[in-house]
Amino acid sequence: MEYDQDKVDQAILALLYLTLHDGRRAWKTFDWDAMNRLHEKGYITNPVGKAKSVVLTDAGLKESERRFLALFGRQDAKDQT
Repeated sequence: MEYDQDKVDQAILALLYLTLHDGRRAWKTFDWDAMNRLHEKGYITNPVGKAKSVVLTDAGLKESERRFLALFGRQDAKDQT
């Protein structure tokens, strides 16, 4: 099956935001090819290694939050503040 790799990358970047811990670290339990593409795009540090998490770059942190809110944010959340 063919699929849009950019859409997959965007979804994974959004989910990395969901798993953020220690400021910029996120669990890297996603498809290796997608993680490598995110690294090549400058959103995360090199995912290759024994660590179970990666560090999001400044651009990655900003874009992951934007993607997370775009995909999973609720419109009524603004009204609840």
